[in-house]
Amino acid sequence: MLNVLKSIDWSQPSLWVAIASICFNPLYWNIVARQEYKNKILTKLAGGNRYLACYALGLSIFVLGIVRDHLYQKALADQPTEPILRYTEFKILAAGLFAVGSTLVGTSMWALGVTGTYLGDYCGILMDHKVESFPFNVTDSPMYTGSTLCFLATALWYQSPAGLVLTALVYVVYQVALSYEDPFTGAIYAKRDEERKNKVANAEPSGSSSAVRSRAAAKEL
Repeated sequence: MLNVLKSIDWSQPSLWVAIASICFNPLYWNIVARQEYKNKILTKLAGGNRYLACYALGLSIFVLGIVRDHLYQKALADQPTEPILRYTEFKILAAGLFAVGSTLVGTSMWALGVTGTYLGDYCGILMDHKVESFPFNVTDSPMYTGSTLCFLATALWYQSPAGLVLTALVYVVYQVALSYEDPFTGAIYAKRDEERKNKVANAEPSGSSSAVRSRAAAKEL
C-alpha cells in the first residue's frame, strides 16, 4: 500500500479535483433528496409535479456522474503508471470487472426504473414492492457495487496506482452514503406501511353499523 501511495503524484491539481468530485456527488444527492422529502423544494419548483421534480434530480445526478467520471480519467492521465499493471492479465481482469460492473449498474437501473434509480421515494414516488430479482439477489447495492468495479477496472486498464487509491475512496464514500441512505429509505417505507395499516384499521368493516341497520330494517318489514 505504501508503494502505491509513493507512486502517486500528489502535486497534480487534477487528482484533488477528482477527489473533491468523488466526495461531493453522494453528499449532493443525499442533501438535496432529504430536503425534497422534508420540504418538497423541488416539487414546489416543478409546480407541484413530483415526477418532474424526480426527473430533474435524476438529470442533475446523471450529469454530475459524467463530470466525475471525466475528472477521474483526467486525473489518471496526469499520474504515473505502474509497469507491473501492463501485463495482459491485468487488461483481461480490467475488461471483466468493467463488464460485471456495467451489468450490475445497467440491470439495477432497468429493474428500478427512472424514479426508483434516482431517489423517487424521496419525492413521494414509492415502489409497490421491494425489488429482489437480479441484480438485487446478488448484492443489496448493485448500483454502488457496479460503479466501484468500473472505477477499479479503469484504474487497472490505465495502469494507475492513483486510480486504485481513488477507487478505494469511491468504495468508502459509497459505504458512508449507504449508512445514511438505507435507514432513511427504510423509514420512508415503514411510514407508508404504517399509514396503510391505519387506513385499513380505520375503514368501516363490511357488515358494520350500516349493515346492521339494514338487517334491522329488514326484520321490521
